[in-house]
Amino acid sequence: MSQISDSLTSILDLERLERNLFRGRSPKIGWQRVFGGQVIGQALYAACQTVEGRQPHSLHAYFLLPGDPETPIIYEVERLRDGRSFTTRRVLAIQHGEAIFSMSASFQAEEPGYEHQMPMPDVPMPEDLPNREEMQRSVLPHMPEAVRAYYQRERPIEIRPVELQRYVTGEKMEPKFNVWIRSMQPLPDDPAVHQSVLAYASDLMLLDSSLIAHGKTVFDKQIQGASLDHALWFHRPFRADDWLLYAQDSPSTSGARGFSRGLVFDRHGKLVASVAQEGLIRPRPDRE
Repeated sequence: MSQISDSLTSILDLERLERNLFRGRSPKIGWQRVFGGQVIGQALYAACQTVEGRQPHSLHAYFLLPGDPETPIIYEVERLRDGRSFTTRRVLAIQHGEAIFSMSASFQAEEPGYEHQMPMPDVPMPEDLPNREEMQRSVLPHMPEAVRAYYQRERPIEIRPVELQRYVTGEKMEPKFNVWIRSMQPLPDDPAVHQSVLAYASDLMLLDSSLIAHGKTVFDKQIQGASLDHALWFHRPFRADDWLLYAQDSPSTSGARGFSRGLVFDRHGKLVASVAQEGLIRPRPDRE
C-alpha cells in the first residue's frame, strides 16, 4: 500500500500523551500550511477517544491561525458534560503555544425517532464519470494550470466532480457543485474512523462553491481564500470508503465572506450528513 493511500489512517493515528491530551502529525506532502480538514478530522477523532458507547451527531469549529505542517499539533480535550443521553466535548488544537483551532462536539446515545430527508440530486453516478486516470488523460489538459495542479495532487481522498466544466467557462453560474468522494483505501469498521474521514473530506472544496456565482474559483490568484468556521452534522451511519455524493451550494456571499452548505448522500440516496461553512473570499486585485 502506498504512503499516500495509507495516509488517512496514519493521520488519525494520534499519540495519546495524557488522558485528555493527544498529538497529531501532518503528512509530508508539501503543503505550505496544514489542511483545515486534517485538523477537523484529528480533533473529532481525539474527542471520540474520550467517549464510550455514543456517536458524534454534530461539531462546530473555528479556524484561528494557519497551521504549521512541520510541527506536531497538540489536541487538548475538555470533558464538558456526560449526561444520560448526550455527551459534550471541547477540543483545542495547539501549535507553538497558541491555539490554531477550536471545536465543540456533541455525542448522543442511539435512540429511535421520526425520520425524513431531502432527496439526493439527480446526478451521474461515480462510475459514469471519469476516473483519475481518465481525468489525467482527457479532461485536465484542458483545465487552467492551477486547477490541473489541484486535481493531479496525490491525496488520500478520491474526487470525481460532476460539473467540472465550470473551471473552463469562467461564466457566472448557479452556485451549486456536486462531487463524489471516497477514501482511496479500505477503512476499518470503527464508526469514529469513518466520521473523522468525512470530517477531513468535508473541507476539501466547500469554500470554492461560494465563488461559482461570480465566475471565480479559489484557484484564482486574485482571490484570498481561507476557511473561517465549519459545522458538520451526522444523521445516519455510512462508510467513507464507499462513494458519497457531496452536494454543495452557496446561499450568500457578503463582506468578503462566502457561506456554503453541503448535503452528503451515500450512493443509495440516503442522507448521511450535512455541512455548513463560512470562509474568507477576499478580492485581491493587486495580485497577479
